[in-house]
Amino acid sequence: MDFTGDSTGATGHGLTKYVVELQQLYRFYLDKVTPHEKERWIAFGVLQVIFFLRIIYGQGWYAICYSFYIFSLNQFLAFLTPKFDMSLQQEEANERLEAGGAPDEQSEEFRPFIRRLPEFKFWYNVMRGGVIALVLTFSRVTDIPVYWPILLIYFVILFALTMRRQIQHMIKYKYVPLDLGKKKYTAPSV
Repeated sequence: MDFTGDSTGATGHGLTKYVVELQQLYRFYLDKVTPHEKERWIAFGVLQVIFFLRIIYGQGWYAICYSFYIFSLNQFLAFLTPKFDMSLQQEEANERLEAGGAPDEQSEEFRPFIRRLPEFKFWYNVMRGGVIALVLTFSRVTDIPVYWPILLIYFVILFALTMRRQIQHMIKYKYVPLDLGKKKYTAPSV
C-alpha cells in the first residue's frame, strides 16, 4: 500500500488508491464470512453481550441503546415480511373471482417464501448498527440523559404490538418465514 502518491507528488491519487484497497479488503473478508451463517450470528451475539455490558457498567447511553434496538426491530420485521404483499395478491384473486373468472390455479401451487430483507443483509445491517452503537458509547457527548425505564417499557410495548401484528399477518396469509422444523435435503455422497 502506497501512502506517498504517484511520482508527480499528487497525494490525492495515493489516498484514493489506499481507500480502494481498503474497500476491496473489506469486501474480501465480507465475502469470506457470507457462507458461515452460524458463526456470523455467534459474532453478533458476542457484540451484543459487549454492548450490553458497556451500557450496564457505563450507566448511560440509554438513548443510543433504545435507538439501536428500534433499528434492530425494524430490520427484524423486514426479515420476517414477505417481499411481495400477500394482501394485494389475495385482493387481485378475489377481484378475478368476482368478475366471473375461474379460480386462480396458481394459488394452490407451491410458492417459495421470499423475504423483503434477506438473512445476510439482516445480519449485516444489525451488525453494522451494533458496531456504530458501540462506538458511540465511547463518547460522553452521545450520552443523552433520559429516564431509561420509560424507554424500556415503551420498547417492550412496541415490540409486543408489532410482533402481534406480524404473527397475525403470518397466520392470515399462511406463511412461515423461519426455516425451523423444515426438511433439509443433502446431496447423496458419492
